[in-house]
Amino acid sequence: MSAEFVVIFVTASTEEEAKKIESTLLDQRKAACVNIILGVKSFFWWKGEIETAQEVLLMIKTKTSKLNEIIRIVKEIHSYETPEIIALPIIGGNEDYLRWIGKEVRG
Repeated sequence: MSAEFVVIFVTASTEEEAKKIESTLLDQRKAACVNIILGVKSFFWWKGEIETAQEVLLMIKTKTSKLNEIIRIVKEIHSYETPEIIALPIIGGNEDYLRWIGKEVRG
């Protein structure tokens, strides 16, 4: 089953970096909505060590067809060597909201 819409999760190092990603995606109409969640504490393996970081999480709602463009844009802006960019399909929800995403994402 192929979903028409996705939620993309991206972590950023600062609120400023998150806002730059958010404004670029919204200005270019690649996303209908971006939530920025402050105060995320991340624990992860990096280069053979367990690391900890204070991060900011972006939740990006968009069309599945925009995923590759969003990955490219985020990687251009992002400060990380390997930024987290993961997409989950939206398999259901408020049909009015899903139609709104479809209407707002363009190009």
